[in-house]
Amino acid sequence: MAATPPEAVTRSLQEALVDLVDLSLLGKQAHWNIHGTHFRSVHLQLDDVIDQVRLASDDIAERLATIGGTPDGRASTVAATSQVEGLPGGKLAVDKVIRQFEERLQGAADRIRANLPAVESEDPLSHDMLVAAATDLEKQAWMFRASHDEA
Repeated sequence: MAATPPEAVTRSLQEALVDLVDLSLLGKQAHWNIHGTHFRSVHLQLDDVIDQVRLASDDIAERLATIGGTPDGRASTVAATSQVEGLPGGKLAVDKVIRQFEERLQGAADRIRANLPAVESEDPLSHDMLVAAATDLEKQAWMFRASHDEA
């Protein structure tokens, strides 16, 4: 990789990073405040999501640093640049959390997917990492979507 990484690659990695960090924070917020039928299963499912997005965010941040970029996961940066929609405060109903997380996970995957063509030719390794992150997000979104009938 060149001393100065291509802007499309660093931008795509940074955008994915802040969305993933935000998803992990929202996951914890929901985890702590969820109430209702199927509480335990969704509570535990949120832990799985949080673990996955934290691992992906760490991998992406380290990739960004590896290629000469500067990952920025500070709270102020995440708050200012994440494209993930927030959650309301207070108690959160299980059925709403299921739908909200399905939408937020799928949205993050879709944003990563939209950046893939610009990254693929510039840095195939970063491209592959983003594909893996989007694939995992889509899987988690599907798992929430599959539980709509129960919610």
